[in-house]
Amino acid sequence: MDGKQQFCPRCKKAFTCNRENIRACDCAQVAISNETRVFLTKTFYGCVCNDCLLALDQLVAREKEYPFPGLGGELIEGVHYYKEDIYRVFTEFYHVSRGYCCRSGCRHCAYGFKKRYGE
Repeated sequence: MDGKQQFCPRCKKAFTCNRENIRACDCAQVAISNETRVFLTKTFYGCVCNDCLLALDQLVAREKEYPFPGLGGELIEGVHYYKEDIYRVFTEFYHVSRGYCCRSGCRHCAYGFKKRYGE
């Protein structure tokens, strides 16, 4: 059975998904860590393209280099956040490293949560 053309919810690129026969799907050929597989179960994405699978795998792997500092810990500018005027804007890596989605509709949400009007 041929896969279905869809758009990656993360990068908006077109790709072919074959979730009815996952072994024949392109994503079955991408090697990602078990930690990334666990992370993906916490997201709102569903299927993503292979490029995004690899990018998310790299973000999750980066946690070994920069573990989450925890409550009161020191965040690193350029890694966990960047400055925009007087504000700190948390990076996608910060959200992955934190380990959960707050469902606030963050600009760089790593979990794919999109706030709907009225929420």
